[in-house]
Parts: sequence; structure tokens; C-alpha cells
Amino acid sequence: MLVGVTGGIASGKSTVSFMLEEMGIPLIDYDVLARQVVEPGQPAWEAIVGYFGTDILLADGWIDRKKLSKIVFRNIEKRKKLESITHPFIHNEFFRQLAELTSERSDSIVQVSIPLMIERNLQVMFHKIVLVYTSEHVQIERLVARDKITVADARAVLAAQLPISEKVPYADFVIYNEGQLEETKRQVVDLYEQLKEIQKNRSVEN
Repeated sequence: MLVGVTGGIASGKSTVSFMLEEMGIPLIDYDVLARQVVEPGQPAWEAIVGYFGTDILLADGWIDRKKLSKIVFRNIEKRKKLESITHPFIHNEFFRQLAELTSERSDSIVQVSIPLMIERNLQVMFHKIVLVYTSEHVQIERLVARDKITVADARAVLAAQLPISEKVPYADFVIYNEGQLEETKRQVVDLYEQLKEIQKNRSVEN
């Protein structure tokens, strides 16, 4: 069973995914895949540098992700170009890892964390969708603190995504991640038990 985990930026997707992973549900993280495919020397890296120029590179040849993010968040055409370069490589690596995880046990649960799942209409790939929900003002506070950016820049980042409230109708499960970590953990434990029960019933039906 494929479980998609999504939310808005700084909503706590990674926190929830890591909790599920600790409970035994393997994780494929699109953020990690996105970093892997743009490592120096990779085809996507060469295409990105060819389009955006060497000004986006750090001294060691790695892409300066913060600099590139500022460029694409303020320019829709450049953002679409970046996505057209990276997405095919990300998807190929995703399917490779998925095949590896399910080769021995086709009845297992695999979680896939995708930040812009709904925006890219990727929810159709999954049996169940988990939304990690955080209100916009909390997202902005976390972005400013985490990335050391201005409130205006944080709002620009959020503007590039579908409002998190509009993602709720797509979700089978919603994890509210605004309070204490213990409360988030309680919700994730409950989610884990429900997913295991759903998978058990699916296995019986098949």
C-alpha cells in the first residue's frame, strides 16, 4: 500500500514521516531525491547550470539552493523550467527505490513524502493520503526562524503553493502539527495503527 504524506512548507512533514519510519514504515522522501539528482556531475545538475549559469554555484561546485530558490520563487517561467529539468529524474529515482522496497514484499506499506503532491496532481498515485496541517501564520514563523528570511520572502514562498486549507479535502488523514511534539506523536501512533489495519484488510481481500 502506497501512502502519500504531504502538507505545506514548514508544516512538519519530515517530523511525521520520520516518526512513521521509526515505527517501521519505509520512507521515500522527494526532498531527498531532489537533492540527489542535482549533485555535481549529475545530468540534472548540468542542465540546471546550463540554463541558470554558474552564478548559482557554491565554491565547491554544489548548487546554492537558497540562491536558486530565490530566483525561481519570484519568476514563474524559471520555476517551471527548473521543474521540467528535475522532475523526470526525480520520478525515475522514485520508481527505482519503490521497486527495491516492494520487490520482496508486495503487501508492505511504503510512505512517500511529497511537498507539492496536490499541486502536481500526484495524489492519484496513492492508496491513502496523509496531510500534515499547520496554519499559515505558523508556517511563516517557522520559515523565518528556520531559513533566516524576511516575512515578505516567507509569504512569497507560500504564495507558490496551494493554501494548506485547500489540501484538506484530498486527505484521508490529517495530522495537526501546531502544538507540542508529544501531541503530534500521539496522532501519528493512531495513524500508524489505522494504516496497519487497512493494509491487513487489503491483504485479506486480495
